[in-house]
Amino acid sequence: MAIDAAHVTKRFGDFVALDDVSVDIPTGALTALLGPSGGGKSTLLRIIAGLEQADSGTITIEGEEATRLSPQRRNVGFVFQHYAAFKHMTVYRNVAFGLEIRKVPKDKIRRRVTELLELVHLDAMAHRYPAQLSGGQRQRMALARALAVEPKVLLLDEPFGALDAQVRKELRTWLRRLHDEVHVTTVFVTHDQEEAMEVADSIVVLANGRVEQSGRPDELYERPANDFVMSFLGPVTTLGGELVRPHDLEVLVQPAPDTVPATVLRVVRLGFEVRVEVLLDGVETWAQVTRTTAARLGLQSGSTVYVRPERVSADSDSLVASA
Repeated sequence: MAIDAAHVTKRFGDFVALDDVSVDIPTGALTALLGPSGGGKSTLLRIIAGLEQADSGTITIEGEEATRLSPQRRNVGFVFQHYAAFKHMTVYRNVAFGLEIRKVPKDKIRRRVTELLELVHLDAMAHRYPAQLSGGQRQRMALARALAVEPKVLLLDEPFGALDAQVRKELRTWLRRLHDEVHVTTVFVTHDQEEAMEVADSIVVLANGRVEQSGRPDELYERPANDFVMSFLGPVTTLGGELVRPHDLEVLVQPAPDTVPATVLRVVRLGFEVRVEVLLDGVETWAQVTRTTAARLGLQSGSTVYVRPERVSADSDSLVASA
């Protein structure tokens, strides 16, 4: 494992930020620490980086005991949400800074910085200042600066949190591609479920200072350990008092085995998807169907429909297994 956090506990006064947390981060993986605000994600990341000290527990990085090492001796790259750029330095100098203070020869600095700026697509902006860059460009500069010193691990604390939704989507796709090129072990904090599901190889879900579940994104989505994980990773609704995914509900206009009658309250079209809000046994719930399905069923407010968990045929199971 690249990072082993074992039995880590951290308190701030009476507040328990981390409660006996153990996490293994595989070498070369891109791992997301996911959870609600105050769940302990950033605290764990800062303890791994050495910016905070745990009250108890150990941190091992690439096989080396790092619990009491200073941040400078841990050889980690850290990227903050708000860039922390040197405003009076050009993009080139910002990226070169860590190498310059390490007294790396100038020709090696030039090669390394040029290579990184090409990698993050900022080579044409090397002589600009941070104020002359967009938010997405400044964050790419921050990532290049963190990578310049060739860290053992790269730690990102909500790296795209200050950006608008469209730029976030573009940058998370770019981050995945960048990681596949540089192969550095990367841990990033996010409260954005879609971001974690799209980008990460593995996800650690934290809440109230404890690990709720960890594993591959598809494992957590399909086999959540508890209702919290299920609710946090994707949309949920209820059927018969049980949590279910809205897209796993089948909506019919004729009664069929295992269906429950419901009254359509509202039909909301969201591009290709349609949200069908219904009243079922006095409880409001909803199903997600495609636009084509909604049109075929002729769904409209006030109509009666019949709802059941979507059935998966044996042929479908065999198809999934063979894939």
